[in-house]
Amino acid sequence: MDGVLTDGGFWWGPNGEEWKRFCFADVEGISLANKAGLVIALISGEDSPLIDRYAAKMKITDVWKGCKQKARALEEFATRRGFDLSAICFMGDDVIDLEAMRMAGMSAAPSDARPAALQAASFVSAYPGGNGAVRELIDRILAA
Repeated sequence: MDGVLTDGGFWWGPNGEEWKRFCFADVEGISLANKAGLVIALISGEDSPLIDRYAAKMKITDVWKGCKQKARALEEFATRRGFDLSAICFMGDDVIDLEAMRMAGMSAAPSDARPAALQAASFVSAYPGGNGAVRELIDRILAA
């Protein structure tokens, strides 16, 4: 979520509320993926109600929040859905994502990911996180 579907930043409001910015191109990309029959999961190290709101808007039912073991979550997702890990693409941007990136059949990273994530990625988007990286990845997958 953070650093992939967002630019990794957040705002705190005066009453402690948290705000994040999402890119409409990524939203539309996920919508196109859903229509094409792709299954999207959200695996986030953060535990924010904004993740639930985003998942509900995008009709994403496979959601892990506050997840520090993303590889384990990826395995759970694959088992739950009956997918082989080789058929899964995982997009990550930081060291917490590396093990899951290495397990997935395809790994991807936004252009502004940390160096280790860029090295682990088989696909690096021309776009940074929160600014069209997810849409570019989905467009590539749908075109393949």
